[in-house]
Amino acid sequence: MVSLVADRVERVSVGPGAAGRRLDLWLVEKLPDLSRARLKALVGEGRVRVDGRAVKPSVRLKAGQQVVVTVPPAPPQALIPEAIPLSVVYEDADVLVVDKPAQMVVHPGVGRRSGTLAHALLAHAPSTAGVGGAGRPGIVHRLDKGTSGLLVVAKRPGAYAGLTKQLAARQVMRRYLALVHGKVPRSEGVIDAAIGRHPRHRTRMAVLPLGRGKRAVTHYRVLERLGGFTYLEARLETGRTHQIRVHLASLGHPVVGDQTYRLRSTPRIADPTLAALVEGLDGVALHASILAFIHPATGARLELTSPLPYRIERLLSHLRTTRAT
Repeated sequence: MVSLVADRVERVSVGPGAAGRRLDLWLVEKLPDLSRARLKALVGEGRVRVDGRAVKPSVRLKAGQQVVVTVPPAPPQALIPEAIPLSVVYEDADVLVVDKPAQMVVHPGVGRRSGTLAHALLAHAPSTAGVGGAGRPGIVHRLDKGTSGLLVVAKRPGAYAGLTKQLAARQVMRRYLALVHGKVPRSEGVIDAAIGRHPRHRTRMAVLPLGRGKRAVTHYRVLERLGGFTYLEARLETGRTHQIRVHLASLGHPVVGDQTYRLRSTPRIADPTLAALVEGLDGVALHASILAFIHPATGARLELTSPLPYRIERLLSHLRTTRAT
């Protein structure tokens, strides 16, 4: 069967500052969504051409050269439904809201081809098949693997269109509870800082100058200060990858348990009991606690809540107890 999905074609000019650099290393910076291994494979297949000629990954670039990268579409991978238990908070014929546990991956990706929320959705609600993007049945937005909480799924194409439109218009309300390192000085605030792919570590995101990253806005409010930690609520205005984690770390207050965005200046936890509790988080101390949206079929406003999970509650309990003694 001939694919109806067109190849992706990237055309990049070599600037004076890139003269003398290896092609493969330069491409990793220019196309950060593609891994170095993927780019090397494209070069080997003759899909990367410099001034119209196929070259080796190690070729040294010259200023003014034109590089064309042709990326074929990824082959479709059929998902097999898996009867994985789901915590369903709300469900009708159009939408489904689940309370995702930490450590559950939302959809298949590199290194995870089974056991995801997507596989569970196909078993629980077969109508989600074909709704939304390939491999993401009905999934309107996502939560990081280590984050728990509420996530809405569309069971019909019309519902998917309505919910994604609300997200784009910033009409979906999402509130999170988080425990972060350090004493957040202000009782509330707004973090307005663009986020994009980290220039050196492609699996991470970073705060970047506007234009290199997409605008991202997070509102936060301190709920409780607990010694060297702060318990707060965060509300998303936009929904960038790792947004809350990146934004809070940019303030100097990374989320507890977040090894990806932990800062060098973040002190090690000296309390062995607390350290063990953090080790047992099975993720990060971040929970999507409130989700509100307009029902795409009825027009009614739905607001769903999820209580703070025990994995985070026991951290707070320990901190409150040690502060009181």
